Amino acid sequence: MKKILLIQGANMAYLGKREPEIYGSTTAAELDQMLQSHARARGFKLDIYYTHLEGEAIGRVYRAADEGVDGLLMNPAGFIHAGYALRDCLRSMTFPYVEVHMSNIDKRGLHSVTAETARGVIAGFGLNSYLMGLDALLELTGSAKPAKGKKR
Repeated sequence: MKKILLIQGANMAYLGKREPEIYGSTTAAELDQMLQSHARARGFKLDIYYTHLEGEAIGRVYRAADEGVDGLLMNPAGFIHAGYALRDCLRSMTFPYVEVHMSNIDKRGLHSVTAETARGVIAGFGLNSYLMGLDALLELTGSAKPAKGKKR
């Protein structure tokens, strides 16, 4: 069974309460439940990790490499501004990394310093950015299986 790690960066634990006009009213717990259901339906294991500290995110990425994780999905959130150490860590990973953002960060005039290390970036689709990112990772790892009722 494929193992995917999702890292939720700075401020994401406050989802549903912080700037709902941008990020909506879905809480972090509700998002986690939705993503775990998606993982079960697609036949992979999903580990979700929240942190407000860049150093903790770096440590979790290195631990994921040691654990044999197949792919990384991350919403760096507040780390996009100055996450240069995180970017350097991501450069050394051999598993695919897909970056997601709920909002269109380019439209908001933001630039992600970690995006250059990603195989791809999905932004602006709200909660669906996560689902699209997970499906992209499954394709990259060669383990995609169609959703129930859908044919390839």
